[in-house]
Amino acid sequence: MAKNFISEDDIEQAILQTLSQQYGFELLNCFTSNPDTLNDGSNRKDKRDVVFADRLKSACTRLNPDIPENAIDDVVDTVMDRRGAMSAIAANRELHGLIRDGVPIEFDDRDGIKQNEIVRLIDFDNAQTGAGAANEYLAVSQFWIKAIGQTSNASFRRPDVILYVNGLPMVFVELKNSNVKLRAAFDDNLKNYKNDIPQLFHCNAFCILSNAIETRVGSFTAGWEYFFIWLRVDNEKEKVDRKQIVRDGTSLEYAVAGLCQPPRLLDYMENFILFHKETSKIIAQNHQFLGVNNAYERFLNRQEYDGKLGVFWHTQGSGKSFSMIFYSRKIFRKVPGNFSFVVVTDRQDLDGQIYRNFLNTGTIKKNDAAQPANAAEMREFLGQNKKVVFTLIHKFRYDKGKTYPRLFKPGEREIIVMVDEAHRTQYKSLAQNMRAGLKGAHFIAFTGTPLLGKSRKTSRWFGDYVSEYNFQQAMEDQATVPLFYEKRVPEVLIQNDELSEEFYALLEDENLDEAQQEKLEKKFAKEMEVIKRDDRLDTIAKDITYHFPRRGYLGKGMVITLDKFTAVKMFYKVQLQWKAEIKQLRGLIKKSANDIEKAWLKKIVAYMKSVEMAVVISDPKADEEKFEKAGLDMKPHIKRLDQLDEHGHDIEFNFKDPEHPLQLVFVCAMWLTGFDAQTVSTLYLDKPMKDHTLMQTIARANRVTSHKIKGYNGKYIEKKNGEIVDYYNVFRNMKKAFIKTLKLPKCVAL
Repeated sequence: MAKNFISEDDIEQAILQTLSQQYGFELLNCFTSNPDTLNDGSNRKDKRDVVFADRLKSACTRLNPDIPENAIDDVVDTVMDRRGAMSAIAANRELHGLIRDGVPIEFDDRDGIKQNEIVRLIDFDNAQTGAGAANEYLAVSQFWIKAIGQTSNASFRRPDVILYVNGLPMVFVELKNSNVKLRAAFDDNLKNYKNDIPQLFHCNAFCILSNAIETRVGSFTAGWEYFFIWLRVDNEKEKVDRKQIVRDGTSLEYAVAGLCQPPRLLDYMENFILFHKETSKIIAQNHQFLGVNNAYERFLNRQEYDGKLGVFWHTQGSGKSFSMIFYSRKIFRKVPGNFSFVVVTDRQDLDGQIYRNFLNTGTIKKNDAAQPANAAEMREFLGQNKKVVFTLIHKFRYDKGKTYPRLFKPGEREIIVMVDEAHRTQYKSLAQNMRAGLKGAHFIAFTGTPLLGKSRKTSRWFGDYVSEYNFQQAMEDQATVPLFYEKRVPEVLIQNDELSEEFYALLEDENLDEAQQEKLEKKFAKEMEVIKRDDRLDTIAKDITYHFPRRGYLGKGMVITLDKFTAVKMFYKVQLQWKAEIKQLRGLIKKSANDIEKAWLKKIVAYMKSVEMAVVISDPKADEEKFEKAGLDMKPHIKRLDQLDEHGHDIEFNFKDPEHPLQLVFVCAMWLTGFDAQTVSTLYLDKPMKDHTLMQTIARANRVTSHKIKGYNGKYIEKKNGEIVDYYNVFRNMKKAFIKTLKLPKCVAL
């Protein structure tokens, strides 16, 4: 807690003073004792209005001197429209587009000739304040707004502080006394304001909630868990003394300095707000804003870097794919030139995910994007002037002995290559072909894991880090949840601590050809035999069966196995143990004389009966004959992987759905990277893994979610951490790397 009590009014006055004296905001106190009073200094004609028409008109006239007054009046009317038939997010998306890109209008000029123009509402290129400034910045306090909500809880609402740019309400600030939990600002204020005065949020860029000791920033559409901390102002490497901030009650100062200074505010409004599928709003977090701007500044000075734009390392779960979008959008919008982006991944699912994100956020239109089906088509697309090409690294294959062709002329356009998880495939012939074909391009690597060991070579290919946001920072910022690790290695395992790189590489690929599979089984027969021993797998299956229903947060789980065959075998072994456990529990219920114990055991049985399980592997039909020879029936698994439920949803959708009974899946490579199911809380690891593959895998359990699950005691439990149950002791080679690179303490919490 803060050393002394800080009142809401003291917080408000301090922040208004900062905005005025340090950042050039004009102040306007609109308080009136009677909410109906129009004479509050805002010059509104209707208390339902939130846009200041006179200030907006003045700004439009100033920024568009050649547009006639009647056309400016039409623009103001367009912005002022209450959009009563639209949802709040649809209205916000529409107005964000008008604010960012201008309002298209048609009017007759002096000669009666129709003209089509774009009227700017804000000058994003000029952030200066004071006399002669292009834009006007206004901080409004104690501002009565008349409710228009159909089920309003009050006739009027009075937000604490609203920040305006050119008469448009862009930032909502809600304050609480320092002894009030900040969550109250969300539950008791923001929710009510959204219901009663939804018009206030039609222009809104973001919201700030603060009680001085804690401050959070978020979209008005976001749940509480997606309101994030903003404590770094200029540099992502700034050391943050969180205890001192709490003691001094200065958290709001950091958020305002980082976001509300006019240059930063305009940059954020213009370049760091997305609408996904027109139904959800995504705004950049602290690390994304700083990291993308670091990468952008390096791009502006790209001639100094010889095509090496750096390594952008933001830990898994921190929104890396959206950072790629923020980065490319800003370059397209702000930098003159003819640019094409090439997004390179090494996994089909990642390629599809990133492609859809670019399309669904409106970053590109479908006809400006290309997702080639094969190597020849990729070379054709790269030779064209497409805005973004999405491709797998494997499509850079070329006939041996032949020189890879040059695919573009640097003098005609610039190509920026964004390579996802570069350490996995960047040092082979495919990468050499890519660099030969794209000679003269600029390369930037995006990764969710740090450069470890041999992958330090990445820095020779791409340059040094351009942005770093590590595992520990993400946990401290609550961008991800902590992970807790428990080693439960069966006694029957004889550990080989010196497994070769080739062994790990073969295990990473789920779809081995016959030669690779034969090599794996012959060359590493001893390791494979130990891991796949039936008695060992039985022990693990029994442990999973006991552990899974007895966790605190009953989130979804993943069992990560050695290969496809072991995944299927483990499914059947767990199923067998599951039935035996239910039978045993029913026996205990009959014998128990304790009513509390009986009730508890009955709830465990009910949960276990509700749980569905599935095997998730690629192309099971191709190996059906091999599975049959091994005595494994693949027909139900093939059917489950192919089927859609009554709502038309596939197995992936079902697993991501928190309410769906599909709770436990058995995998070996699929869904370990580029896959987000927010309620996954438990991973059972039984596969040799190391370095980046391991770090990406465990991150499946570190996602933040608002979904609470009812526990056996009837109370709803929130996800506070993820759990890693390790049956192979995979962390034995990673402890030093984790501690050194991620600066983690030597403890069970990762």
